[in-house]
Amino acid sequence: MSGVADPLPYLAGALLVGGIAVVLSGRREYMLRWCAWAVGVPVVVVALSMGPGGAAVLAASAGVACALEYGGLTGLPRTDRAVLAVVVPVAPVAAWAAPAQLPQVLALTLAAVALVPVLAGDAAGGLSRLCFGVLGVVWFAPLAGVVLLGRESLALFAAVSIADITASLAGRSLGGPLLSPLSPSKHWSGLLAGTVTGLGTLAVLGAFTPAWAVAVALGAPLGDLLESMVKRGVEAKDSGSWLAGAGGLLDRLDSLLLALVLALALG
Repeated sequence: MSGVADPLPYLAGALLVGGIAVVLSGRREYMLRWCAWAVGVPVVVVALSMGPGGAAVLAASAGVACALEYGGLTGLPRTDRAVLAVVVPVAPVAAWAAPAQLPQVLALTLAAVALVPVLAGDAAGGLSRLCFGVLGVVWFAPLAGVVLLGRESLALFAAVSIADITASLAGRSLGGPLLSPLSPSKHWSGLLAGTVTGLGTLAVLGAFTPAWAVAVALGAPLGDLLESMVKRGVEAKDSGSWLAGAGGLLDRLDSLLLALVLALALG
């Protein structure tokens, strides 16, 4: 995408403004989340600055972490979790090493995960294991988009992150009608505020296109609701607990995953 501005000054500015906002809010939860972002953003920037190889390592590492969190969240057996953690990072690596073969690679990873309960002869819980495993592969496959978009994905990452944070703050502060029964903490007021700041971020970075606008305005909140649906289905609050104040990595990437799908499909 030509004309995209360097997002680094804006990311630094957003972290600074966000830090001031969370201190003023006095909420320990937001302070811990800000600390997680303050560590994570430089890691993302450095990895993407290293080119497609760095992007592949970043996306593959995130895929492994998300797969392990998801396996624990859904109660998959150890074998299923191990296979999922092995096949999920294959898509980002294939997007770097052999992008033309990416569809075939995705098909093979789906087959590998689906066959685990079949080969185990699990008549009682095999269907559930198969469905959860296939969903995991499909859900995390968009991480390959980080490699395909390269450094341009920073603009999408910034827009989705700022929209997500704004939606959370505005929803808690303004309240109003709930966005969906899937998440009792999300409000239409938060969605509208997050959409405005997300689209504004794209405009400032020179990355505003119809495809990316749809990705941020629709993909990000729907991705968040998708994870909420999964968590409610298994009666869990967070995907993990290792990120201070932020749950797990999947809790932070859920919005970006579906946004990547729409950005690639529509763009």
